[in-house]
Amino acid sequence: MSRRRRYELPTSKNSTFTLNITSMTDMFTIMLVFLLQTYSTAEVQITPDSSLRLPSSASMVNATDAIKISLSREALKIDQTKIADVKNADFLPQDLEDRDTNFIKPLFQELDRLAKSDSEKDKAFIKEGRILLQADKELPYATLRKVMYTASMAGFPQLKLVTLVGE
Repeated sequence: MSRRRRYELPTSKNSTFTLNITSMTDMFTIMLVFLLQTYSTAEVQITPDSSLRLPSSASMVNATDAIKISLSREALKIDQTKIADVKNADFLPQDLEDRDTNFIKPLFQELDRLAKSDSEKDKAFIKEGRILLQADKELPYATLRKVMYTASMAGFPQLKLVTLVGE
């Protein structure tokens, strides 16, 4: 006969099982805050190029759908298509009009083609002439002015600059 007795948990006849939900509530709250921060109600998704450093702003206005032009220190692009080269914070002489050095020929031709395109001309932002310009914050205003001037000459007078909120 063994002297050791097997240990048994004390049982009470009236005990009920209780679930501690504090940790589950904390986890749910963290997930909810994460989803609210990452949820975007903006209709336009903008992903700047890695070579582009956008200026900061305190404006909280969401972007509307428009033609997306990006101007970095290396290139001028419409969406992801390269339109013209930029060197030393200015456009190359062959891309500029001889008599008007503020006029960028390839940009005007591409915007004119989009405005006359059968598949694009019925879109509201083409009719209203809206452009979202993502420009590097290190570029001089004279370079930005050439893009704005050419866009307005092509029939796109509503130009908005894309900025980062905060910083």
